[in-house]
Amino acid sequence: MSLGLWAYCAFILFAMQRPWICACGTIKLWHGVVQSAENSQHIADWYTFSHVIHGLLFYAGAHLLWRRWNLFDGAPTRWALPIAVALEASWEILENSPMIIERYRSVTSSFGYSGDSIVNSMSDIGWMMLGFWIASKLPWWASIALALAFELLTLVVIRDNLTLNVLMLIWPIDAIREWQAAG
Repeated sequence: MSLGLWAYCAFILFAMQRPWICACGTIKLWHGVVQSAENSQHIADWYTFSHVIHGLLFYAGAHLLWRRWNLFDGAPTRWALPIAVALEASWEILENSPMIIERYRSVTSSFGYSGDSIVNSMSDIGWMMLGFWIASKLPWWASIALALAFELLTLVVIRDNLTLNVLMLIWPIDAIREWQAAG
């Protein structure tokens, strides 16, 4: 089911006329320059860490909900991952909508952001799945430590992370935007 959702997301992004690959004509495993036309166009970039954190969070949410509702002996079932993939795919589609692209441009330091390539969006879903799998193998405290480490790493290196990304989309703060742009 997860693979079908992943493919359906690619189809929707294609129908939205998102490019398959970077306009540069190549697919790189890693692209580390945030303020560039190639950001969010390749397999991995600095925002990959946020997608791994999504997986950690989705697993934690599924685990807590299943336990709270006493469903299926308290463990996330075979539906937890497809639900997580559906959530991540929905975000990828929304993130690549003109409304969100314009929002990024107007309230964040991503002035030239033009959306993701389909390769990048599909990779982001894969990175979320990796985070989900990692969370299923680690003790809860190690998942929290990993998420915090990723947040601090990207905060220090690129002056952005999942927390700031969400904050700036929902409630932009000029001081944060100026600090991010100064880096």
